[in-house]
This record gives sequence, structure tokens and C-alpha cells, in this order.
Amino acid sequence: MNTELPLKNNVKDVRLDLNITQAELAETVGVSRNTIVSIENGRYCPSAKLALQICIALNKKFEELFFFENDESEKTTEI
Repeated sequence: MNTELPLKNNVKDVRLDLNITQAELAETVGVSRNTIVSIENGRYCPSAKLALQICIALNKKFEELFFFENDESEKTTEI
């Protein structure tokens, strides 16, 4: 059984580029730091509401942060 989540994300890379800690992002969006860790590591798929809050906090569009695994190859060729 495949336990890997189909929705991938760039949250960690974007957060680090913006010099925001996991704790700061967690506080901004109203979740625990452990939740942010789990999202970044792909162990937890955020709800649509939480994903939107993360997008707002990081000032990014949804598709800049979240994507399905097969979309990643398309992004690479666009860059």
C-alpha cells in the first residue's frame, strides 16, 4: 500500500527563502509547529483552508506552493 501523499509542496523552500521559521509560520496560520513540519515533509496534507492560509502567509499563489507529483516535471521544464 502506497502511503505517500499525492499532493507535494514547496512550503519549506519558500519559507526558508523568506527567512521565516516553522514556528513563525505556524503561529501566523494558527497551527502547531509540528503541523508545519508534517506538511513540509509530506506526511500531512493540509485542508484547503489551511493551504490557503499558508499561501497568504508566504505571499504565494496556491500553484506556487502545492502541486501533484506529476506536475513537478512540467514545472521543471517551464523554468
